[in-house]
Amino acid sequence: MNTLALGPSWLDPDYLINTFGLPGVLLIVFAESGLLIGFFLPGDSLLFTTGLLVTTGQLKSPLWLVCVLVALAAIIGDQVGYLFGRKVGPSLFKRPDSRLFKQENVEKAHEFFEKYGPKSLILARFVPIVRTFTPIIAGVSRMNYRSFITFNIIGGVLWGVGVTLLGAALGKIDFVHENIEAMLILIVLISVVPIAIEFLRARSKSKKEAAAGGGEGHGPSAGPASGQRGRHAKR
Repeated sequence: MNTLALGPSWLDPDYLINTFGLPGVLLIVFAESGLLIGFFLPGDSLLFTTGLLVTTGQLKSPLWLVCVLVALAAIIGDQVGYLFGRKVGPSLFKRPDSRLFKQENVEKAHEFFEKYGPKSLILARFVPIVRTFTPIIAGVSRMNYRSFITFNIIGGVLWGVGVTLLGAALGKIDFVHENIEAMLILIVLISVVPIAIEFLRARSKSKKEAAAGGGEGHGPSAGPASGQRGRHAKR
């Protein structure tokens, strides 16, 4: 099966799976779930392709075992991210930008966590980049550990098992199998939609705030100020 790499060839899911097998898949899922350097890895498309290759027999592992191991890798990855966040604390927000670290990614994850609370650990699983930083932010915020474990397990199972099973189910359809390139592009586009929506919302909100701030000088508050200047002038 030939797939279309949406970036460097070494990030192509088919190449990664054929080269490193199931251990490689588990390592990538682990890294993307909680290591700062894992945010650029192809999580969604990798899991979808994994499920598809299991169905077609190109990946010689039982589907149930793959799902269990993927879920565990995702859960353990978030666990490591949480512990890292608790250890580094607020210093993470002061870390300078580098080629592999952008402060804006931390800020986006923090806003996501603040907006959705504990359930962000579930929702973030389906949002690239954000899913890497959210467990770290949960650790920085010292989220209740019992709550973290609960939502971490739910999110890890829903994402890890869900996307893998989706690939396995759709892999049985000839059209999907014959057009895997288009399917991978579609998955990437769908995974980017939440980011695009949040970006547009933030942009719209900032514009409204800027407009409101710009209008304050001409609003009712301008009256008293000018009136005060007038009274001072009369004196």
